[in-house]
Amino acid sequence: MKPIPYGKQEITSADIESVINTLQSDFWTQGPKIAEFEQKFAEYVGAKYAVAVANGTAALHLSALALGVKEGVNVITSPLTFVASANCIKYAGGNVFFADIDEKTLLLDLKKVEKLILSKPKGFFQGIIPVDFAGKAVDLERLKLLAQKYNLWILEDACHAPGGYFVDSKGEKQFCGNGNFADLAIFSFHPVKHIACGEGGMITTNRQDLYEKLLLLRTHGITRNPELLQENHGGWYYEMQTLGYNYRLTDLQCALGISQLQRAKENLAKRHQIALRYQQAFESLSEVKILPYDKGNAYHLYIIQTEKRKELYDYLKAHQIFCQVHYIPVHLQPFYKNLGYKKGDFPMVENYYEKCLSLPMYPTLTENEQSFVIEKIKAFFA
Repeated sequence: MKPIPYGKQEITSADIESVINTLQSDFWTQGPKIAEFEQKFAEYVGAKYAVAVANGTAALHLSALALGVKEGVNVITSPLTFVASANCIKYAGGNVFFADIDEKTLLLDLKKVEKLILSKPKGFFQGIIPVDFAGKAVDLERLKLLAQKYNLWILEDACHAPGGYFVDSKGEKQFCGNGNFADLAIFSFHPVKHIACGEGGMITTNRQDLYEKLLLLRTHGITRNPELLQENHGGWYYEMQTLGYNYRLTDLQCALGISQLQRAKENLAKRHQIALRYQQAFESLSEVKILPYDKGNAYHLYIIQTEKRKELYDYLKAHQIFCQVHYIPVHLQPFYKNLGYKKGDFPMVENYYEKCLSLPMYPTLTENEQSFVIEKIKAFFA
């Protein structure tokens, strides 16, 4: 059996052809493929606007800036995420506060979020960054009620969840990133994500004001739009109207993203098939804890929890099965410990971290490969 990673990109002949065609075109960057990718991605998640950027971290950074994060702004997020979800607030000069997770969902515990809000003076917090961890969608309808109560904006980190959804109080599916509840949402196109562009990110929103800010911030704060110019010296003229960044995504990457997007629904269905096979294999294994199967989960990751995590990790690695751990709690990283956080602050996420293991999960994982993974896990516990 060849090595089995926890995640893996798929590149087809159609993907390669789409990139070659763009290579042979007049535009490699700042061309028509960017707008095409933005439009098609917005349609996929159900949002009005989409802005393609260099990566998921750039998407978070620009979103924080567009929402007005600066020195003195206080924002809540989950400690169970990649560090970028918190770092984007620090980039913009703001302050990060964590709330613990719900052990049943691994998402932010909204009761603990409200407890944190009430522990500070009125108006202390300005925003919240929920994370659709592992592909499970946050119930943004519930979160929106809390956000409105305390006048908070919502930035949804949906990097794990394109195609994921929750069911609202009216029984309707609310897809991650559709903008119906969150002010902004962000996605990543890293190779192990659902849509792979090498690197890349997307910001979606239904708010035109934020959309226009993001377009400026993405490209050095520069505009050529005649309606926005303070002066106009001719067809060559542009103005830098704010301090922005070069966070553009290239046409080459967008061409690949457009091609990958065509298989998004098919690949999501394959992830669900893999999740169901794991579910059936482990639901009667007492040494392993799994979360209930969820039709709305985008299954970027399939996570089990066990008291023998390190031993199982090493055993599987010896059999060329390369699992991963998602994530080391952000508040226990040295940078955040230097800001005053310590072990014991968030018991639920710390307990989860001691036991969690991400199993191989990607659309091209074969049934034989998955059976081998299941067989070895059962053999370990036997």
